[in-house]
Amino acid sequence: MNDLTNNSFRHLFIGLDKKVPILNNNKIESINFDNAATTPVFRSVLDSITKACELYGAIGRGLGQKSEYSTKIYLDSRNYILDFFKASKEKYTVIFVNNTTEGINRLSNMLIEDKDNIVITTRMEHHSNDLPWRGKCNLKYIEVDELGRLKLDELEYLLEKYHGLVKYVTITAASNVTGYLNDLSYISKIVHKYNAKLIIDGAQIVAHKKIDFTKTLIDYLVFSAHKMYAPFGSGAIIGLKEEFERLDSDLKGGGTVETVLDDSEVFLPPPEKDEAGSPNFFGAIALVESMKALNTIGYETIEKNEKILLDHTIKGLNSITDIINYGDNINIDDRLGIVVFNIKDIYHAETAKLLASLRAIAVRQGAFCAHPYVKRLLKINDEEASRHLVDSTCKMPGMVRASFGVYNSIREVDIFLNTLELICKLKNK
Repeated sequence: MNDLTNNSFRHLFIGLDKKVPILNNNKIESINFDNAATTPVFRSVLDSITKACELYGAIGRGLGQKSEYSTKIYLDSRNYILDFFKASKEKYTVIFVNNTTEGINRLSNMLIEDKDNIVITTRMEHHSNDLPWRGKCNLKYIEVDELGRLKLDELEYLLEKYHGLVKYVTITAASNVTGYLNDLSYISKIVHKYNAKLIIDGAQIVAHKKIDFTKTLIDYLVFSAHKMYAPFGSGAIIGLKEEFERLDSDLKGGGTVETVLDDSEVFLPPPEKDEAGSPNFFGAIALVESMKALNTIGYETIEKNEKILLDHTIKGLNSITDIINYGDNINIDDRLGIVVFNIKDIYHAETAKLLASLRAIAVRQGAFCAHPYVKRLLKINDEEASRHLVDSTCKMPGMVRASFGVYNSIREVDIFLNTLELICKLKNK
């Protein structure tokens, strides 16, 4: 078992020992508790990129040795992703994108064929699984309860109400704010019972918990590499092959066609027809190498470690008098390693700034690209949430988020908690 006092996985990453300046220009090793936004890089990822650079050539556009090598590696990357999620190669295909945001935008562009199409989403979503659907379809929302969990009874209510008319249900697998895990097996059964299709925003879950397509019927899964310890701006859509065959792509250009005539064109089958232009070869390699590294560590180990860190952090936060916690901090079995809080009478951005300047602790502050959800957790209305837009004396409401990665340790959590105690003491002087 990994020693969480000083995490033994740290050596697998680049940059964790890099010193950064704090107060008085002293330099110390930073603590990254902003993994829900972007993660550091596996060493093995950069090693694989360096190796691939030596034989890098055009993808699918030449018969030279380097081109054929690069094409094979790129195609193998698709197959690895399907195997990773146990998704059938006969039923699904992989389309590489730059990130989850682009992937969901592309799905909303391709899948919605009529503005009257009904799509169900939730008030828990990141903006990237909300804004792309707005204005394109008849969008319905599932609400959240007092603690921020989804009111899943509303899902079946809406599916029943619009019986047979709901085309898609698009939902996050895990909240980027509270870390709540949504019950994908239950959701999938309900969605398919009413002949709708299920789209999963997997950005926040893929580095923390394994998704298995043989256990949960998912029609589309979208995720990003930069939350899986890989750089180079890549991500993927895993989706139904027959649907992509039927639908027009929202992007057209080089690499998408079999033949172009003066007044017509013949497109290649997916995924080629849905990946216009030169592909992000190194992004695909980085993504797959990071997935291999996560598999080597093991998701069971990742989940166990994260639960220990989450439990230790919540107990520590609860012991600090001026900390205001959000979400359910008692029943935490359905939460990833994410905590959200404020310090009484200190603006969230100031708390984050103090954590960084006092002890080089990186957290996230604000509303985390999930404004409607954060507004509900803060128990404020639209008028209060938007007052800062018209009143310069008001500040944007929000909170502070700390989120854990596979390399974080109990020692780092203790430093974080001690620094928060110090901030509270300085405030009360």
